[in-house]
Amino acid sequence: MSLAETLALAVALGCDAFAVGLAVGGRFGAPRQIFRLSFHFGLFQFLMPLIGWGLGVGLATVAARWAPWIAAAVLVFIGGKMAWEALAPPEERTHGLDPTKGWSLVALSVATSIDALGVGMSLGMVGQNVLGAAVIIGIVAAGMTLIAMKLAGLMSARLGQRMGIIGGVILIAIAVKLVAF
Repeated sequence: MSLAETLALAVALGCDAFAVGLAVGGRFGAPRQIFRLSFHFGLFQFLMPLIGWGLGVGLATVAARWAPWIAAAVLVFIGGKMAWEALAPPEERTHGLDPTKGWSLVALSVATSIDALGVGMSLGMVGQNVLGAAVIIGIVAAGMTLIAMKLAGLMSARLGQRMGIIGGVILIAIAVKLVAF
């Protein structure tokens, strides 16, 4: 696979990370949060092709069957919580669940990189350099997440609390995509 093909694959796999970065970055855009989300999305996008290659066909098929449903449930929960918080009157708002920490961060990282699991399996089956592709995929995903979160911060300044609603809807839409397509 050529470098151009690998970059195109990396951008395609990074689109979910970009969308989640937009959704999360409007409300959780502190430098540490941007770093955490970008780093973890890049790390998981790097690791998933390697895991897919290592699992082989049998286990990857089982993982591919259930992982999207679990990831979708987490995305719906986090997206619903973000939208709910944005709609609540200011005096009733809590600071909410920070999706750039703890299990939410892990769940989002898995949800945005689950496609890379199958890619790693496929690349391994056709004898491609999985490690080289994984490095490029991880770097591109981290960069796309960083750009999305910065862009969301700019949009949030203009859209205010509506950005929380938009972000929540984006996460729920990604969840639907995971299980419907």
